[in-house]
Amino acid sequence: MQRRSFLKKAGLGLAAGAVAAPAIVNAQAPAAGLPTISWRMTCSWPKSLDTLYGGAEYVSKRVAAATGGKFNIKVFAAGEIVGGLQVLDAVQNGTVECGHTATYYYFGKDPTFAFSCAVPFGMNARGQNAWMYHGGGLELMREFFKDYNCMQIPAGNTGCQMGGWFRKEIKTVADLKGLKFRIGSVIAGQVMAKLGAVPQQIAGGDIYPALEKGTIDAAEWVGPYDDQKLGFNKIAPHYYYPGWWEGSATLHTFIGLDKWNELPKSYQTILRAACADTNAWMTAKYDAENPKALRELVASGTKLLPFSPQIMDASLAAANEVYAETVAKNASFKKVYESMTAFRREEVLWFRVAEGSFDSFMARQSAANKL
Repeated sequence: MQRRSFLKKAGLGLAAGAVAAPAIVNAQAPAAGLPTISWRMTCSWPKSLDTLYGGAEYVSKRVAAATGGKFNIKVFAAGEIVGGLQVLDAVQNGTVECGHTATYYYFGKDPTFAFSCAVPFGMNARGQNAWMYHGGGLELMREFFKDYNCMQIPAGNTGCQMGGWFRKEIKTVADLKGLKFRIGSVIAGQVMAKLGAVPQQIAGGDIYPALEKGTIDAAEWVGPYDDQKLGFNKIAPHYYYPGWWEGSATLHTFIGLDKWNELPKSYQTILRAACADTNAWMTAKYDAENPKALRELVASGTKLLPFSPQIMDASLAAANEVYAETVAKNASFKKVYESMTAFRREEVLWFRVAEGSFDSFMARQSAANKL
């Protein structure tokens, strides 16, 4: 495939977001006349997670293939250069050229970061992609990221996550009182704190030992495929759903703004296309792998349980309180929140009409063993 053809398709792939994976040029067709560039990418993920860390590798492989090996990005797992929660600092300060991470890890710097990844009772993966690509979300977040000397590109989405692993059953809001709960999103942690829990933010590779030692009582990570790999079911048998704090979770490639501006325009296009491809690849991989992993977990003794209606209602009320408090004191948060919630209102209405009706019908047929 010729490079000109690839660039044309790459542009289409970016516009489509996670709907269609763009084509990648044959590695045997080098980018003639363009410089050889080597970057380092630090990640928030351990190598054992072939979806999250694998997403970063996927970006790297696509970029190398599309440039005939002239633009290379070497990927490093959490802890190899910096810790899993220090990716933004490393990119912002120029320690590395780029990173792969979840933006809500940096809520402590500014709560506005969370909107690029996930917020409690936000949108599903399709809704989030729609807002980012066609609802103004990406433009708003890129303007915000300029203050941190970074360019960000969506590069992966987990889809809706699970509610986590608990040592004991959680039937009512009262059962959350004093519960030490590892939760990745700080804004979700604030919601949990209003319900009486004690939120803890711990990088992925450190969750198992904390759960094993009793430093925490419960932990959420992503979903069955990744959770099974990390072995949480061996310690905490109660597996709750849904993860209302992550109806989806968009991951991003961070690039230092100076480094981004130095890239040839064709390399910028290729990197955008590789990230868009990864956005589709990751969601599809989770959707393909999670069903089998969930069946295996349940077969091995995991107790699969829904959060009660009482807990869900109380969580939504607490989330709205947190939003109101944050909007009142943070202008950046307010600007993005108003954009997201207006888009969410219309998106949820649309899904109620078509997708929700279809999915509910299919779920009933599945439960009746008619599929």
